[in-house]
Amino acid sequence: MSDVWPSRPAAGPPPREPLGGLGRRRRRRRTRGGRRRGLYLLPSLFTTGNLFSGFYAIVQATLGDPWNAALGIVGAAIFDALDGRIARLAGATSKFGAEYDSLADVVSFGIAPAMLAFTAGDLQELGRKGWVLAFVFAVCAALRLARFNVAPSRWHGRFEGLPSPAAAGMVAASVWFMGFLRETLVDFHFPPVVAAIGTVTLGLLMVSTIPYRSFKEIDLRHSYGTLVLVVIALALVLFEPSVMLFALGLAFVASGPVEWAWRRWTGNALPEPSPPAEGGANEDPIHEPGHA
Repeated sequence: MSDVWPSRPAAGPPPREPLGGLGRRRRRRRTRGGRRRGLYLLPSLFTTGNLFSGFYAIVQATLGDPWNAALGIVGAAIFDALDGRIARLAGATSKFGAEYDSLADVVSFGIAPAMLAFTAGDLQELGRKGWVLAFVFAVCAALRLARFNVAPSRWHGRFEGLPSPAAAGMVAASVWFMGFLRETLVDFHFPPVVAAIGTVTLGLLMVSTIPYRSFKEIDLRHSYGTLVLVVIALALVLFEPSVMLFALGLAFVASGPVEWAWRRWTGNALPEPSPPAEGGANEDPIHEPGHA
């Protein structure tokens, strides 16, 4: 008599159910090289913080609050400095990040300081000339960022022209310095012509070819003297921020033309220009193209 019971399957692990859409979603979360997409999102969040700070500065400038507008520009500079370092540490640099960063910089270091200079410097008293001169700053910042997206600096360790965050920071520091003078000197007021000349000068320095030191070669870990100087500078800033930030900013802005004139006078040219990198580079390689 034949066995009517079905044969028992061999012992073994139970078959896995198909992952379906869940497996595909998990695979899509990773990019080439095994990196998670969240690593690429993190630097862009800091760039968004840069853009938000610039937008906040514009709003505060239009509302007649120059102090907070200047604070927004400084906050944008901090986000701008952090997102690149985070991207490099995470190995998440990308061309998208570079373009997004440049667009945010146009707002934070071009439009926002131009609006702040126009409102805080009373450029409206100059009529049409006032807003045209403020626009010169904005367009110079945009031209500078566009130039450095396609061509790096010609000199190693130096910026070609005044960096846009430094120019915007100079506008913010000037606003704080004027507030300090108004608190200590009765009825002190800068003429609108002086504010207009300063704004245009900063804009022209941005698109100039004057070399500015980048200070990227400074090594605080192995240079005791440099570390002491940095500590002293921080102590002076904390002692009277409005005055010291203005003085340090003015010294950096003037350092480029002064060094350029000194080299012309003495005949000491800078080292040979470094060869241009293929595909260009940003003035501050926050999300360098070609390293995705």
